[in-house]
Amino acid sequence: MENHFQQHRIDANGKGLGRFPADATLGEVASLRWNVLAEEVSLPTAVLRESRIEHNLRWMRDFITRYGVKLAPHGKTTMSPALFHRQLEHGAWGITLATAPQVQAAYRHGIRRVLLANQLVGRANMTIIDTLQRDPGFAFWCCVDSVANIAALGAHFAAAGQRLNVLLELGVAGGRTGARDEAAEAALIAEIARWPALRLCGIELYEGVLKDEAAIRALLRRAATRLQALSAAGALQTERVVLTGAGSAWFDVVAEEWSGLTLAQPLDIVLRPGCYLTHDVGIYQAAQQRIEANNPVAQAMNASLLPALQLWAYVQSLPEPGVAIIGLGKRDAAFDAGLPQPALHHRPGESAPRAAPAGWALTRMMDQHAFMQVAPNSDVAVGDLVAFEISHPCLTFDKWRQLALVDEHYTVTGLVETFF
Repeated sequence: MENHFQQHRIDANGKGLGRFPADATLGEVASLRWNVLAEEVSLPTAVLRESRIEHNLRWMRDFITRYGVKLAPHGKTTMSPALFHRQLEHGAWGITLATAPQVQAAYRHGIRRVLLANQLVGRANMTIIDTLQRDPGFAFWCCVDSVANIAALGAHFAAAGQRLNVLLELGVAGGRTGARDEAAEAALIAEIARWPALRLCGIELYEGVLKDEAAIRALLRRAATRLQALSAAGALQTERVVLTGAGSAWFDVVAEEWSGLTLAQPLDIVLRPGCYLTHDVGIYQAAQQRIEANNPVAQAMNASLLPALQLWAYVQSLPEPGVAIIGLGKRDAAFDAGLPQPALHHRPGESAPRAAPAGWALTRMMDQHAFMQVAPNSDVAVGDLVAFEISHPCLTFDKWRQLALVDEHYTVTGLVETFF
């Protein structure tokens, strides 16, 4: 990973970086030894705690190994090829993506096995994929859930002289995409069979549209039963069948339901959680607590995923008692699943940060300001640094072109770029 990216030029004008020379490369960052706490990095800045990233990578590798399944983490979380490569180095089977331009960005940075957990719709998007498929080393799958889309794909890839791997997507009433019932499934399968340019390779679903565990398990069992029927009927035209699901909240249930499933054909059961890499202190922390309470494999691992993404910002103003204005806003952090939570407080010159007082909390955010509630007599000063942890990492990553990797002392050890 380091050799592949170290010669890339960085954006010297990017936020949260500092005084980089205009011709600096990613590989030169670590030699600068800048430290966030010593105010050598411009704030606000997003940082990834290196030791926790490594811990989370190993945790997920251990989890999928124990279940005997495969991992294609959803790359839309980070859209960082440097992090994709680290996930592959820790046992990932491939990378999941959501759009054709995301696939193109990943390919340009060396990713060669991609699962598009989405429909491939529109001529320009299809052209991106047929261009990439001219490389015989590139493996690609997409989802289908409508006769119209299947016909468009069949015609386009026939004209391109290619075959496209497709997965039948199953859905539920009131959910997002996916065939709702057996009649819809049968129509899709029949249409795929009409097009020699299409190859039915398996089944895909996204269980995260459901909130009830019993309903999720029913959907997963429906998929397993349907896949077995398709295999027995000889409808799966592939050397290895793919059965894939699992977002970041219910991957344990997917592993439980599908692990051990066998077919006459070789089968790859592929889980797609993306947020495990950085985890969070909100919606995915709650999901992990449920997993550890209920899943015997997670319990036996005797460890937990750790929040690895932080945002550091200055106390910018103390305009009235009980209120601190922070130089951090909606352009810097996710706010859709809860506001960022103060975690650490550091005063320049002190030896180490301390835990943020229990009463500190953000109450609202504007574009580039946040209102933090503090006790009227809090020991807080303009120029203090505050670290925040977040809920829903996807919508924090997409606000940063670079994120700093830091060690346990908050010294910058490198940068990762994003390509949203």
